Amino acid sequence: MVIKNLARGIGALTLALVPLLPSPASPTAQAAPVAPAAPVAEVTTLADAVGLLKVTEENRSGYTSSSFRHWNAGEDPTDGCDTRAEVLLAEAVVAPTVGSGCKLTGGRWTSYFDGHEVTDAGSLDVAHLVAPAEAWDSGTSAWTAEQREAYANDQGSDVSLAAVTSRTNRQKADKDPADWMPPSPEVQCRYAGEWVATKLRWQLTADERELEALKVYAEGPCEDAVVRYAPAL
Repeated sequence: MVIKNLARGIGALTLALVPLLPSPASPTAQAAPVAPAAPVAEVTTLADAVGLLKVTEENRSGYTSSSFRHWNAGEDPTDGCDTRAEVLLAEAVVAPTVGSGCKLTGGRWTSYFDGHEVTDAGSLDVAHLVAPAEAWDSGTSAWTAEQREAYANDQGSDVSLAAVTSRTNRQKADKDPADWMPPSPEVQCRYAGEWVATKLRWQLTADERELEALKVYAEGPCEDAVVRYAPAL
C-alpha cells in the first residue's frame, strides 16, 4: 500500500504539480478498520465432542418462559419477518408465498424429527434443538437478557433451530437425550451430534444422565458421526 501511494503521488506531482499524499506514518493518515474474523468452525467426532462437555448438576431455579425473548426481528430486520418465519423460509423444500406481514402461504417442509411432509406453515413449530429451559439448567441462568435473546434467535448456526411438526416438538419439550430422541431412527445420530454441537457452541454443560445417554450413541450406532460447531461466545 505504501509503494502504491508513493507511485500515485509521484505521478500527480509530475502531471499537476500537487503535493504528495501523506505517508502512512503521517499523523493525519488513518488506517482502515479491520473487520473481526469469523469464528473458525471446530470439526470432531461425536465421541470426542461428548468428551468436551463439562458435567454439572442441573438447576432450574428462577426460570420462567419469559427468560428468553423470542421471536425477534431476525437476521434481516428490514424483511418484515421474525426469526420463526425466516427459519421456515430457509428450511422450505418448496418455497412458500410471502404475503403482507410476512404471512406464509403454500410451500412444503419435511419435519426433521419425524420425516413428515407439511404444507401448512401454521402447523409447524420452530424448535430450539436445546430448549430454553434445558439451556437455563446448563448455564444460561447466569447470562444477560441480551445473551439469552441471542441464543433463542440463533440463526448463526444451521442446527440451533429447526422446523418440525408441533406434535413432535411437544413430545420433546425440554427433555435431553436421556429422556427423548426423535422417533425416526435415521435422524437420531444427526440429532445427537447437533445437540452436542449446540451445547459446545454456547458453552453449555450436561448432567450425568445426559452425558451417559450421549456416550451410548457416540460409542454405538453413531460412532462415525461428525460434529461441527462455531463458538458463539
